[in-house]
Amino acid sequence: MPNLALANLTHDRVRLVVTLTGIVFALVLIIIQFGIFLGFLDTIGAVVDRSKADLWVMGPGVPHVNGGVDIPERRRYQVLAVPGVERADKWIVVFSPWKLPTGANEMVQIVGYDLESTLGGPWNLVEGSEEALRAEDTVIIDKLFAEKLGATQVGAIAEVSGRRARVVGFTNQIRSFTTAPFTFTSFKNALNYTRTADDTTQFLLIRVAPGASVDEVKAGIAATVPNIDVMTRAEMRWLTQRYWLFGTGAGISTLLGAALGLLVGMVVVAQTIYATTMDHIREFGTLKAMGAANSYVYRVIIQQAVISATVGYAIAIVMGYFISQKSREGSAVVMLPPEMAAAVFGLAIVMCISASIISIRKATTIDPAMVFRG
Repeated sequence: MPNLALANLTHDRVRLVVTLTGIVFALVLIIIQFGIFLGFLDTIGAVVDRSKADLWVMGPGVPHVNGGVDIPERRRYQVLAVPGVERADKWIVVFSPWKLPTGANEMVQIVGYDLESTLGGPWNLVEGSEEALRAEDTVIIDKLFAEKLGATQVGAIAEVSGRRARVVGFTNQIRSFTTAPFTFTSFKNALNYTRTADDTTQFLLIRVAPGASVDEVKAGIAATVPNIDVMTRAEMRWLTQRYWLFGTGAGISTLLGAALGLLVGMVVVAQTIYATTMDHIREFGTLKAMGAANSYVYRVIIQQAVISATVGYAIAIVMGYFISQKSREGSAVVMLPPEMAAAVFGLAIVMCISASIISIRKATTIDPAMVFRG
């Protein structure tokens, strides 16, 4: 049976190329659209997800990580008194103007963190060191935005909020879901750049002591410390992702793009596979004339669909991989995790078989006599 299905597909090479082109186009479209969507979600939650903090403490009603409000420093000491809390580090993120060499301003997100614990600090550091942030007026930026900020090498001097800023390191591929790049510095430096009062912070990043339950510590903080919200890292990530995904035009557009990519892909595959099956309707009539049972025709058609889906997927996933790798050089990444690659393969099989099933009724109700008609 596989030989017959393969022979049917390869008999007309032009039709086979057209079929595979349609499948590949549809799958690449799905990969790109969902890859952009996953990249958007990852970028939104990256600074939270990679913070290494077990719990986040913030003012009541904060909508997302960029919407922090000032809370008094004494909240930190109250949190530290809760059993199971190992560290409670101050952390802020504030939009600030970065002055370009041309004299124009570019907004950045100043991230201030405690250098002793590195909770909420930069990751993927490829040049320089975090230790250098102990010096006054020092920052770390990402290579993706170095040219945009006019600071392409360690030691470059810029101006943030009217204050000197010396670049002492570069990270790699830390993207921002806004147009303002993340700029990491010590908490002390961040207070100067953002003109924030010394006795306040926006967030407290909590490290739970070994052996302590994160949920129990969270409940202890919520019951003990007044006028704050406390969330696990996963809850804080989802709070931020939910806001930017459903509360802004950018998030809705990305979500609709992924849904539209899936819909268009399914339609293209369905039309392609259906047309291919109908083009071989006389061959199926021949099988019927030779006494083939309907179940045999079913198996041949489904086998053709599986072969087409597998070959089309193999081509599409290679193209998707190269697109994903190339996108890492830009500000918007197309993610292609193994789970998504496996899901796309399953989707390709399901779409091709479903489209074939639609045409099976036509193939199994053929009058065998049509084979002998002119």
